[in-house]
Amino acid sequence: MAFALDDHWVWDFWLADDGALYHMFFLHAPHALGDPHLRHRNARIGHATSADLINWTYHGRAFEAGEAGTFDETATWTGSVVRGPDGLWRMFYTGSRFLTPDTHANIETIGVATSPDLHHWTKLPGPICQADPRWYETLGSSSWPEEAWRDPWVFPSADGQLWHMLITARANGGDELDRGVIGHATSRDLESWDVQPPLSATGAGFLHLEVPQIVTTGGRTHLLFSCDTAKLVDHRHGAVGGIWSVAVDTPEGPYPIASARLVASEQLYSGRIIEDRAGRPVMLAFRNNDANGVFIGAVSDPMPVVERNGALQLEDLA
Repeated sequence: MAFALDDHWVWDFWLADDGALYHMFFLHAPHALGDPHLRHRNARIGHATSADLINWTYHGRAFEAGEAGTFDETATWTGSVVRGPDGLWRMFYTGSRFLTPDTHANIETIGVATSPDLHHWTKLPGPICQADPRWYETLGSSSWPEEAWRDPWVFPSADGQLWHMLITARANGGDELDRGVIGHATSRDLESWDVQPPLSATGAGFLHLEVPQIVTTGGRTHLLFSCDTAKLVDHRHGAVGGIWSVAVDTPEGPYPIASARLVASEQLYSGRIIEDRAGRPVMLAFRNNDANGVFIGAVSDPMPVVERNGALQLEDLA
C-alpha cells in the first residue's frame, strides 16, 4: 500500500500537484478510538507529499477542527484543492457538526482554507456554502439523519470565467431512498458562491454520490464518484457498490447518473484520478474492507486507468 499510518486509519483523500511534488490531503483518525465507525466524528485532515505517488512523506495535520459552535466543530471532512489566479492555493473542505453524541444527526457545510505553499494553511470564516432548501434536503426535512452537503470538488470552466463546485447532496423531492444527486454551486472569484440546482436527477439507484471528481482521459470527460453496496437502492439493490464513473458531454453537466458503471468494487473507495509524471492517468483509492469485512484504512498504490467502450476501467482489472 502506498500510504498508511501505524496508529491511524486513513480514508478519503484528494490530491494537488505543484509541479515538483504531489500533495495528498486525507482524512485520518486514531486507532485508539477502538471502533472504526467512530472515525467520522473524529476525522482530521492530514498532509503527505510524494515525487512518484508511491513513496510518501507525512507532514502531520493541515489544520484543526473549529471551536465549539462553529460549522466544523466536530470534524473536518473531504474536499479538494485548487490554485487561484492570485497564486493562492485554496482547500475547500467539509465541516461536520454532530448535534448529539449518541445520534447520527449532523449538518455538513463547506469551508475554505488558503495557503501560499500547500504546507501552511489559514482557515477563513465559514461556512461559505450550504444546502439551499429550494433544491436540496436539509436536516429535518426528511427521515434522513444528516444534512448532506459535503465532498466539494472545485474546477474552472473552459474559458476560466467561472468556477464550479460539485457536492455530495440529496434532492428535496422523490423517493427518500433514491435522492442522491450531484449538488452544484458557482463562483466568479472563489470567494462568493451561489448554490445552483443539482446537475443530476434523482431515481438513479444511489442513496448518495460521494467524493465526485471530473476527469478527462482518452479524449472523453467522465464523472467519477463512489457509492457502497449498502447505499444502492431500487434497481441497483443487491448489486456490488464501490467506485463508479459515467461519461458526460461537458464537465459542467448535466450528468446521466443512471448510466454509471462500476469501476472497482467497494474493497476500494474514494477513487481519485491524476496523471503521473509520464502523463499516464492513474487512480489511487483507499483500501476499504478486507475479505472478512474488517476496515483497513490505507491508500493504494497508483493503478493505471484506461477507457474502453466509453467507460473507465482499471487496467489490471480490465
